[in-house]
Amino acid sequence: MCFEKGKGSHLYDVDGNAYIDYVAGMGPLILGYSPDAVNEAVSRQLEIGTQFCSPTYDLFKLSKKLVEIIPCAEKIVFQNTGTEANMFVFRLARAYTGKSKIIKFEGQYHGWSDEEKISTDARSIEELGPRNDPWKRRESLGQLPSATENIMLAPWNDLDAIRRIIDKEGHDIAAIITEPFMCDSGPILPKKGYLEGLRQLATEHGILLIFDEVITGFRMALGGAQEYFGVTPDVAVFAKAISGGFPISVVAGKRQVMECGVHASGTFNGNAVSVAAALATINQLEQPGVYERFDHLGGVLTDGIRKLGEKYQVTLHCDHAGAICLLELGVDHPLNDFRECLTSIDQELYDCFVMRCLELGVRFTPNRGRIYLSTEHTEEDIQRTLNVIEKVFSEF
Repeated sequence: MCFEKGKGSHLYDVDGNAYIDYVAGMGPLILGYSPDAVNEAVSRQLEIGTQFCSPTYDLFKLSKKLVEIIPCAEKIVFQNTGTEANMFVFRLARAYTGKSKIIKFEGQYHGWSDEEKISTDARSIEELGPRNDPWKRRESLGQLPSATENIMLAPWNDLDAIRRIIDKEGHDIAAIITEPFMCDSGPILPKKGYLEGLRQLATEHGILLIFDEVITGFRMALGGAQEYFGVTPDVAVFAKAISGGFPISVVAGKRQVMECGVHASGTFNGNAVSVAAALATINQLEQPGVYERFDHLGGVLTDGIRKLGEKYQVTLHCDHAGAICLLELGVDHPLNDFRECLTSIDQELYDCFVMRCLELGVRFTPNRGRIYLSTEHTEEDIQRTLNVIEKVFSEF
C-alpha cells in the first residue's frame, strides 16, 4: 500500500482512500499527521538556518524543559535516533561503573546495532532456549559473534531471574536496560512491584537502571513511564514522540553519570530543525487536559473492544496506558513475558484482523497489538473504529 498524505488522525492512499490511523509513523506522531504547530515552528527555523554545528538558544530551552519534566533528568545529551541513544547509554554505563555486562530482556528492542539486536524476536519459544539460561540470538546476518559476549538475557517480569544473574555475575554487571512498559512485543505491562524491584536490586548492587522510553516517552505521561509508574531510573532514553515526526533522541540522566567522560558525537545531534519541532510538540502536550483526554479515549476504545469480544465470543486481552493501547487475540489475561506471547497470542488471527480492518479503513500496527493514539483522534474516530472492529469480529 502506498500513502500520499496524512493529516490529523487520517492517512490517504494514492487512490484517495482515507484511513483512521493508529500506527502514527511507528510512534512519533503523537500530534497526528502534519500538525500545524510543528509545521509552523519548523518553517520558521528553515528560514533562519538548519545546521549550525553549535548550540543554539532553542537547544538550551529544550534541555531546560526536559530537565523540568523528566524525573531522572539532571543533564541531557542529544542524538538522532533511539538506536544511537541506546548505543550511547551502553557505553555510558560501562564508563561510569567500570563493569562490562548489561542485562537486557527477551523480546525487547533497543535498536539495530550489533549489541542491541540480541533476542529481540523469535518464531517459537523453542528458539529462545531454556528459561533459566536463555540462548543469545543474533537477529541479523552480519552481526559479529562477539556481540553477545557482554549481554546477559532474562525473561521480563521475573525478579528471581534477575537475582540469579546478579548472584552469578553481579561483580561485572554495569546496567539493566528495560522498556518500562514492554511495547515492542506483546505489549506487556509490568507486574505490580516489578519496576520497583528492579530499582531496588540495581541500587543494592551498584548497577545502573536504564529505562528505554523511546516508545513510552511522552505517550504515557509528559515525564514518561517513569512519571506514570513513579519509578525513577538512573538514565533514560527518549525518542519518537518527543518531536512530533522529526528525528531526535535524548539521553537523560543523573549528573554524576552523565558527566563520567563519554562524549556524544554526531554531526546532526541537536539540529535546529528537530529542536524547533520538539519545542512545539512539548508545548502542545503541556496544554491542560491532554493526558486526561488520552486516558478517556483509550478507555472508550479498549472498553468497546472488550465488549465486542464478549458479544462475538472473540478471546482477547485489551488495555491502555496513556496514549498507548494494547490488543492481544487468543488470550484473555495480561501476559508476563515474551515467551507467553509466543505460546498464547493467536498471531495468525491478529494478522487477519489487521488486514481486514485496513480494507475497511482502519490502520493498525502489523505483527503486534500496539495501538497509538494522537491528540487528533476524536470520539467519532473511536466510534467508527469500533464499528469496523464489530464487522471484522462478526466475520470470525
